[in-house]
Amino acid sequence: MKKSFYIFLLIIFCLFFPFISGCAGTAVTAEEYYLIGMAYFDLGKFEDAEKWLNRARSADRTMTASSYNLGRLAFERQRYEEASRYFESILRRDPDNVIALRAAAYTKIMIGDIEAADKHYSRLLALVPESADSGYNHALVLFAMGRYTESEEVLERYPDALHENKDNLLLYARTQAAQKKIEAIDNFSLWLSSHTDAKVRFEYAVVLESHELYARALEEFRKAFSDTSPASIDPKRSDVRFALARVLLIADGSNTEGITELQGAVADGFNDIAAVEELSRRVSGTNRDELRSIINNMRNTSASARTAPATANVSEPDLETDP
Repeated sequence: MKKSFYIFLLIIFCLFFPFISGCAGTAVTAEEYYLIGMAYFDLGKFEDAEKWLNRARSADRTMTASSYNLGRLAFERQRYEEASRYFESILRRDPDNVIALRAAAYTKIMIGDIEAADKHYSRLLALVPESADSGYNHALVLFAMGRYTESEEVLERYPDALHENKDNLLLYARTQAAQKKIEAIDNFSLWLSSHTDAKVRFEYAVVLESHELYARALEEFRKAFSDTSPASIDPKRSDVRFALARVLLIADGSNTEGITELQGAVADGFNDIAAVEELSRRVSGTNRDELRSIINNMRNTSASARTAPATANVSEPDLETDP
């Protein structure tokens, strides 16, 4: 009790009088440095917290908590490389430290080192296989690496999470779509029954189209188009409109509505000439001629755009007073 009371007084004293040198005196132990640092941490005074936690770490290099919380501090301040070094230093001494593994894995995602994140999550889930949150993060990493089958298998270990967590369900649908599995249709549909998102609906429509369910694909593309604005980026309104035109033309080669939608997509800014050329190879009859005309117009517009800035961006040079 006396020791706890002393630490409490020391923390209060150093919080209000940090300039007093006695706060850093030799009588203070590593544990006390740590407690002061964490008090600052809880107050959101990260610079002060970092100072005291570094003192704790210097006083006792085996004090894992100091290194871990220094890593947390660095992460909170978006200094991810620094945070990673702290977490990795713990794992070198204690490879099975679950808390450090979780922090290290997530930090590696923030850095973009997904191979290292994969390694950490594999180890973490071997130690705590019941962790659905870590399972989701690992599946996300595997998906980013293009290992879609493995990503799907990891998610399937947590069936409750698939029903209760929208992020798990959406990732599950995407892993199946990437493998061209028809099961993706049901999972996208289930997600959209409770949530609204133009990007997800667009993905769903693409999956329906890929399985030649054209009527349903048209319905979903139209809904996605209604949910986008001219300022939408993902998906772009012009891309949704092109997809709508594509399905109309593939489902019925003589459909004039498809040509109208395609012209509208181009007017909205769609400029993927290769995509329109690919579409023209799948369409026959009068519409093919219309497509060739649209492609030629797109090429002419593209060529004009490339040459126009050549003179428009020329500026007068600064003239020196003396030659």
